[in-house]
Amino acid sequence: MTRTAAAPGHAVTVRGLTIASRAGTLVHGVSLDVPAGTAVGLVGESGSGKSLTLRSVIGLLPRGVEVTGGSIGVTGRLGMVFQDPSSALDPLVTVGSQVMEVCRHVRGMTKTAARRRAVELFEEVGIPDPARRLRSYPHELSGGQRQRVVLAVALAAEPDVLLCDEPTTALDVTVQAQVLALVERLRVDRGLTVVFVSHDLAVVSQVCSTVSVMQAGRVVESGTVDLVVGAPQHPYTRTLLDAVLEIPEAGAP
Repeated sequence: MTRTAAAPGHAVTVRGLTIASRAGTLVHGVSLDVPAGTAVGLVGESGSGKSLTLRSVIGLLPRGVEVTGGSIGVTGRLGMVFQDPSSALDPLVTVGSQVMEVCRHVRGMTKTAARRRAVELFEEVGIPDPARRLRSYPHELSGGQRQRVVLAVALAAEPDVLLCDEPTTALDVTVQAQVLALVERLRVDRGLTVVFVSHDLAVVSQVCSTVSVMQAGRVVESGTVDLVVGAPQHPYTRTLLDAVLEIPEAGAP
């Protein structure tokens, strides 16, 4: 596989990406364009290849899975927000120390500067009483607060591109909306590029301007969110939309 800079005006460009394991090909010739400063979604059911495509950009594929063809172009630093904050955070280390470690080892800060920066990052992602929360362990925080810490860890490296792998899946509807609003605010305030993976088209439509729909390792439809959601062309996209429409609202009988 070839790794290069992204195409002009883009933060990420993927061309003909193929990913395989011993069991066979998992992603088939996927191409993706992510203009700098935008939010692009990848949506599909479990096993569609969306998370593998995302993880290939940062080079974090599971053991036994590898890129076997295509090219990936990236311009700028990458940050990753994982689906499960419980597994992304070390349960034996305070959340403040985990943010400070990134500040010190990636950004070269002193311990004092790293602590000050960790407090600033906790404030930025909306963690209350940030100086006190630095001393908390992951299990002492709510699910929503843990996901905010994961965002703070990613931001500590001062990324240009934020890769989000189903970051709201384990959250209730209210907290999910708060995290989505936070991601959008961070994108605007920091000028970030966001690639957002989800199984839920409704979630993607709240954050992204364009979306690619994946099924069985292939992109079956791409376009603006308004077009894909408002006038889907592929039967699989319509199935995903029907699934969203069938989910009752919180509090509904």
